[in-house]
Amino acid sequence: MSVFGSLFTAVSGLASQSDSISMISNNIANVSTIGYKRTDAAFSSLVTSSGRSTAYSSGSVRSVQNARIDQQGILQQSTSSTDIALSGNGFFIVKSSATDPLSEPLYTRAGSFSEDSSGVLRNASGFFLQGWPVDQNGNLPASQADISSLSPVDVAFVGGLTLPTTTAALAMNLKSSETQSAYPIADGFTADFSRSIKVYDSLGAGHDLTVNFKKMTSPTATVTGTFDIGSIVGPLSNTAPFTGLETFDITIGAVGPTTITLDGGVAKLLADINAIVDPLTLKPLAYAQIDANGFLSIKTRETGSNITLADGVGTPLATANKLGLLANIGVTAAPTAPTLLTPLSTNDTISTEGWWTVDFRTPSGAIIKTGALNFTGDGVLNGVQDLNNQTQVSLDNIDWANDSTPQDISFDISGFSQFAGQYNVISSAQNGAELGLRTGISIDKDGYVVAQFSNGQKSRIFKLAIATFANANGLNELTGNVFRESDSSGSYNLREAGQGGAGSVASGSLEASNVDLADEFSKMIVTQRAYSANTKVISTADQMMQELLQLR
Repeated sequence: MSVFGSLFTAVSGLASQSDSISMISNNIANVSTIGYKRTDAAFSSLVTSSGRSTAYSSGSVRSVQNARIDQQGILQQSTSSTDIALSGNGFFIVKSSATDPLSEPLYTRAGSFSEDSSGVLRNASGFFLQGWPVDQNGNLPASQADISSLSPVDVAFVGGLTLPTTTAALAMNLKSSETQSAYPIADGFTADFSRSIKVYDSLGAGHDLTVNFKKMTSPTATVTGTFDIGSIVGPLSNTAPFTGLETFDITIGAVGPTTITLDGGVAKLLADINAIVDPLTLKPLAYAQIDANGFLSIKTRETGSNITLADGVGTPLATANKLGLLANIGVTAAPTAPTLLTPLSTNDTISTEGWWTVDFRTPSGAIIKTGALNFTGDGVLNGVQDLNNQTQVSLDNIDWANDSTPQDISFDISGFSQFAGQYNVISSAQNGAELGLRTGISIDKDGYVVAQFSNGQKSRIFKLAIATFANANGLNELTGNVFRESDSSGSYNLREAGQGGAGSVASGSLEASNVDLADEFSKMIVTQRAYSANTKVISTADQMMQELLQLR
């Protein structure tokens, strides 16, 4: 029994070593196969149990495939923008058909994809790359965890791209010394300054959107004197007939009356008026100054609020037939409040010298929108900002008169300022683009398939789904360097690149085979020697059988 058992044991050794050399041969044959994962032979003994401790029955050996799927191959640079590799534990998802919905999903690390005649990305083995389609807002499908949410990465339909302008921005300085025109400013005014910015409609046509500026007087109540007090030096009490005890009362809107006493010079008079504040917000309510003619000018800092004056002690607000310092005071009531392009900020005080009328016009001269802007005494735009620190003007339903879709543009004017000096355009920007033809396809590190266009724009059209498994070495290998899910591997998990161990996508790269030739040659030598040793066992056992048969 022992001699016969030795024969069978040696035969099993030959079979196992034959399996091993087959695996080595397959590894060496695929040393240049992109994404190939080697298989090693693992040996285990088969023991024949014996009921007697004094007798030995030889067992045998068997070989088991030991897949090395989870071992990363070296990433090599490629010249194709659609060649991709994974640095991590994930797998690209592919199918053998781009049209059959029942086609089985398979998994691969072979990322040599290129666009076929139908515009679908396909690898060298003929498998079609799968991904999530991205909508116009960059959103992925809601059911991302389900493999049915994937579709073949088809880029053929992206022949061209028009990108209508939805946002625009202009940063510039307005000349603070510009001559003020009377309020209100009529529509279609001749601008003090204009600036055009190119925007694009839904047809890809470009239009010059013109922004016009005209400085205007304050749209608030005003008091103006006709008696020159600009030349008075020293206390008013030195100017007959005033004794320094005269007073007048000023009421601004709902605040007042506030008593102003002429017990100092002109500078004190101005300071006393400018010190009137809203008791709730503590913001100044008046702006008093000596105008270019030497006359006292008082303006409110709130649109819609009026100024009321009344004599107190003496007659400082005397009419024309009385001798008074502020003779013939004229009060202009608050006019109709201006239409604002953007609400005034509650954090800023209205500047009476910082008002502009602004309008937006099409190339034909049609007014899209018009309104007023105010700049603070610091030269900063007085307007409400959003969470992105932008001050937006909504230009709605713009008709370019060319059958394009009516267009809405959010125009950021937070870069407007009013400082001394000349008009100065700092920058302009908009997010539109004219018609552009597709010039290429690439895949970025986040797994987005991106189309490039001749107008310089880019558009994300797909995002690759990356599959991970609890035991990647348990996947079943199929022809074409792909794998199938098995009970040993566990179920797939769909992930985005860079999440959950899926790995990052390396664009313009390919993953080389993880076969080490030096290691394979070493194993080949060992396998050959083991095979030869097993044949020697068979030869020796045969000789022993011959000796047994020759006994007489």
